[in-house]
Amino acid sequence: MRLAAIDIGSYSTRMTIAEIVDGDVKVLKEFGVITSLGSGVKEEGCLREDRVKETLRVLEDYAQHIKSFGVERVVAVGTEALRRACNSEEFLCTVEEKTGIRVRIINPEEEGRLAYLATAYSLKLEGSNLVIDQGGGSTEFVFGNGYSVGEVVSLPIGIVNLTEIFFKNDPPKGGEIDKLYKFLEDKISPLRREVNQIVGLGGTITTVVALEYGVYPYRSELIHGRELSKGALERWFNALVSIPSHERSRRYPQVEDKRAEVIVSGIAMFIKLLEVFGKDSLRVSDWGLKHGLIVAEAIGQRA
Repeated sequence: MRLAAIDIGSYSTRMTIAEIVDGDVKVLKEFGVITSLGSGVKEEGCLREDRVKETLRVLEDYAQHIKSFGVERVVAVGTEALRRACNSEEFLCTVEEKTGIRVRIINPEEEGRLAYLATAYSLKLEGSNLVIDQGGGSTEFVFGNGYSVGEVVSLPIGIVNLTEIFFKNDPPKGGEIDKLYKFLEDKISPLRREVNQIVGLGGTITTVVALEYGVYPYRSELIHGRELSKGALERWFNALVSIPSHERSRRYPQVEDKRAEVIVSGIAMFIKLLEVFGKDSLRVSDWGLKHGLIVAEAIGQRA
């Protein structure tokens, strides 16, 4: 069976088309566009018209790819921005009307469970693990053992709202960075416990892997499963935080133009995470929520 899984996040709108044969998953095509649907939701309470139009444009394009690939089933979910926005239902109705795609808003616990499932399946996780699914509007901390999910903790902090709250200057000033680190320490410290391994997900951490290993253009197979040291994270944080956001993508082609605005706060979270948990490195997964939707289908846990 051919299945398309769509993740409409606060920062990006992504789709994976895969073939499922006898419980095995073969990814056929990956799509991803930064749509920043969650921009301004925290302050204004609603989705902005320009972000809605851009996300709809991307979903209309995805609908054409769904037809051309002969997809038999589509599973689409929305996360933090759609959980919070006052006009989410209006947006979902418009999406279904214009594209035929029915979107379901999932809660943070399901979001975390699916991200963990994708990571465990693709990286064959063993022992105790912490999987961090960093998004634009929220971050899920998922504790598990092997393939079994234990506790899911969702914090309403992501790369978009952290940037909007703490960075008023571009590049940010030292005091702003200090305040961000103190905030992150206060939020992450209560979650500390012993784990064998930490795995990071999301566009920030995969971009840092691409920078560290010189991967360009982006290739998932060269990113997925890589190790990233705390020293490497600190080195790239220092390189990027010292220059204006528009210069980051100009100097480093691995950094997308829109991601350049928010990548620094994302890296800061991972640095603080390793510090709090007493780890020198983490592993990086390029499989996330949308892959979890496909894996759930493959193993009979239909989302």
